[in-house]
Amino acid sequence: MELPFVVLLVVLGIVAVGGTFLVLRRRSVGQLGGVPSAAAFREEGLGAKVRSAIGRGAEPDAWQRMEDVLVRADVGPKAAADLVARVRSRFGTGQDPAALLREEIVAVLGGDEALHLPTGRLGVVLVVGVNGSGKTTTIGKLARALAGDGKRVSIAASDTFRAAAGEQLQAWADRAGAHLVAQQRGADPGAVAFDAVRSAVARGSDVLIVDTAGRLHTKQPLMDELAKVRRVIEKAGAQVDETLLVMDAQTGQNGVAQARAFTEAVEVTGVVLTKADGTARGGIVLAVREELGAPIRFTGVGEGPDDLRPFRAESFAERLMEDS
Repeated sequence: MELPFVVLLVVLGIVAVGGTFLVLRRRSVGQLGGVPSAAAFREEGLGAKVRSAIGRGAEPDAWQRMEDVLVRADVGPKAAADLVARVRSRFGTGQDPAALLREEIVAVLGGDEALHLPTGRLGVVLVVGVNGSGKTTTIGKLARALAGDGKRVSIAASDTFRAAAGEQLQAWADRAGAHLVAQQRGADPGAVAFDAVRSAVARGSDVLIVDTAGRLHTKQPLMDELAKVRRVIEKAGAQVDETLLVMDAQTGQNGVAQARAFTEAVEVTGVVLTKADGTARGGIVLAVREELGAPIRFTGVGEGPDDLRPFRAESFAERLMEDS
C-alpha cells in the first residue's frame, strides 16, 4: 500500500516544479527587452508601457522598444518613429517619458477644429467611407447636433444602392428635425445630390449633408463616382465646404490606406472616428493625422443620437496615455 502513496508524492512534486517553471518562464518572456507580453499589453495602459520600455533611458535599444510599443498601439511606423524622435530630443534625467509623449501627441494633433461652414449661403458637408464604418448613424448624429445649434438642416440620400438606406436615413432625419431628399433605390447618386442642393436652397437650409454609398477604397470606379458627386454639387450652384471621412476606430492600419485613397478622390478635410469607445488602440488617430494631415473632427462614442462628440486633442492624449 506504500508504493502507490510514494508514486503519488513523486507525481505531485513534478507538477509543482513544472508549474513554478512555467510561471517563471512567462514572467521572463513578458519582461524580455522591457516590452510587455500580449496579455500585459492589453492590461496596461500606454503610459505604463512607455515607462517600462524606456526605464532610465540608458539602454541603447530603449527607444526602439518605445517605438515598438507605439506601433503595437496602431500609431503606425512613420508616426511612431517621429514621436520617439521628438521625445528623445527632449528627454533628460528624471523626466517622465510618458508625460513628454503626451505633450508631443497634442502637438501632432494640433488645435481642435470645428466644422468650417459658411454664413449667408448653403454649407455642404459630403460624407464618405467604407461599408460598415457607421456613415448613416454619423450623419444622423451630425444633423441632430447642427440642428441643436439652431441650423436648418437638409440631408441628401445619395446612397441609392444599399437596401433600406433611405428608410434608415429618414428615421435619423426625423429625430434631428432635418429635411431628407431621396429618390428610388438605384437612382443616380449625382442626380439626388443635384436635387438636394436645389431643394435645400429653396427651403432656406443652412447646411446640406450629403450621404454617399459605402465603398471599398480599392475600387477605383466607385472612388471616381465620389468625385463625380462633388462636381454635380458644384454644377447645382453650391460648393463642398467639408468632406468628412467616417472611419471605424478598430480598423487599425488599414484605416490609413482607406483615408489615403479617399483623400486622393475627394480631398478629405476631416475624419470622424466611430466606435471610439470600443478600442484601446487609439493610435490610429495619430497615424491618420501624421501621415495624411487630416484632422479628427468628431468621435462616435455610442449608439445614441447624442453620442457624437467634438474631438479634443488634450482629452484624447490624456486617455491614450493612461497607465491602465
